Amino acid sequence: MDSHIRIIVYLLFLSSLLFLQVRAQDTGSVFFIDSSTRQFLRTRSSNDVVAPDSMLLSEVGAAISVLLGFAPPPTLSASGSSKLNEVLMPNPFDRPHAVFMLEVRGTDPELVVNSDNAKFSSAFRRKVSFGSEKAADIQLPDESIVSVFSLDEPLADYTHKEIGEFASWMGGSYVANSLEPLDGELTIPLADGSIVNLHMSKKADREFTASLLSLIRNFRRAVELHEDLVQSTQSPAELITGCFDGIKALEEQYGSDGFSKHGMGLLLATLSKMFDSFQEAYKGQIVGVIFFYGSPPAQSGKMLNTMFTSQPSARWLVETKDSYNVTVLEVLLVRRILAWLTGIILLISTLLGVYFLVNMPITRDTLLYSNVKLD
Repeated sequence: MDSHIRIIVYLLFLSSLLFLQVRAQDTGSVFFIDSSTRQFLRTRSSNDVVAPDSMLLSEVGAAISVLLGFAPPPTLSASGSSKLNEVLMPNPFDRPHAVFMLEVRGTDPELVVNSDNAKFSSAFRRKVSFGSEKAADIQLPDESIVSVFSLDEPLADYTHKEIGEFASWMGGSYVANSLEPLDGELTIPLADGSIVNLHMSKKADREFTASLLSLIRNFRRAVELHEDLVQSTQSPAELITGCFDGIKALEEQYGSDGFSKHGMGLLLATLSKMFDSFQEAYKGQIVGVIFFYGSPPAQSGKMLNTMFTSQPSARWLVETKDSYNVTVLEVLLVRRILAWLTGIILLISTLLGVYFLVNMPITRDTLLYSNVKLD
């Protein structure tokens, strides 16, 4: 009898653990990082004791659209509008018009919450509930007024020099192995005093480093594109978006409580460094939206995708063009008829005037030949 009770208790314990794990995978955390020189986000008061409601994926996408300077989608509910009002400043004429949006998947958001990174500790955090949504769209208007740059271009190869430049940029060092290609040790100190050592001879370390290098390379291309857009006649809104999943390699190798914590610290330090560079390039006119989550409901693809909403169909364009041509032809026909009628009337009037002048009787008492005397 006791053995049956133990089995039942053990099964209940396992089911509760599985339930908690599934619930943890159905949520994530999004961090809104404000500008260092401007305030585009609200500041949460330390006196607030009520935990804020979690946001849906569609509400995060609507917040990004508003930050870019566009109206939220009409499908946004009243509760969603209230949540956006809790995050964003109410002035619709003061938006950054540039957003750095990155998805970091395959990691526990609590690692970010418990980190000592100053930028993420001071960021505006909201929990994100997936619910029935497998993905959501960031709805944008026409492509001519918004520029979307992807940070997901894969890295074909990298060199010792590129790793060394990354280490120097992060305040660390890289010692290459002269005997084996790309078999060195990358050492980077973190702000909390810990030191991250990545050995290129280990597959997980190498994959994580390659993901960081790919992110950095695409980030620099985004800055170059922004410099070109600034010099153009029309400066569109800019959305820099990407998805980073390199942290999964460390978690699969070392577990979430092991070396992956140091990897998360290095990732957060890299993102902080990138956002500071974005701040400098955009002169403070940019906001960061970093989304952390574990296993998504859909194993492939992003959770937030961009969608342009004002693209009319080809049939609508053809019908509009035809109706426009018909209207123009009608106007031209009316103008031509009026011109001919006016010309004919003037010609008849001229002929009648000449006829009466020629046949006018020449007498002394006519006004034309009389001597008019004014007394």
